Amino acid sequence: MQTPTYSALLRAACASFLLLAASACGSAPTQDDAPPALGNAGLLAQIQAEVGAAACDSTQQCQTIAIGAKACGGPERYLAWSSKSNDGKKLKALAQAQAEASRKQQQADGMMSTCSIITDPGATCQAGRCVLQKSGLGGSSAM
Repeated sequence: MQTPTYSALLRAACASFLLLAASACGSAPTQDDAPPALGNAGLLAQIQAEVGAAACDSTQQCQTIAIGAKACGGPERYLAWSSKSNDGKKLKALAQAQAEASRKQQQADGMMSTCSIITDPGATCQAGRCVLQKSGLGGSSAM
């Protein structure tokens, strides 16, 4: 009977580890791992659909809304939208749901952020479309 060499034992250990890791990746998700009904991507797509082209005739029609949530608090970013053909109620509800889904996902994943503060840049009407103002220009209030 021949004694196994160190490299053969090492290969066997690596193969066992890979098999264990692969079986763990293929396990069925538990109830706690299930994503929210729409999830962040679905909610973000709905928000973008609700914003649409953000058509405007004047800057007074342009608003901003906070999108997402950072692990330390505050939004991930802002999005410009127009009140010309949108009262913002559905948009605000979608943004709040998306921020909550983002916070839950971050807590589940144990995520951290830079804790930097993102200020509302405000929005302006350019070429018939609401856009975020360049930083440093100040801005209008969010919803």
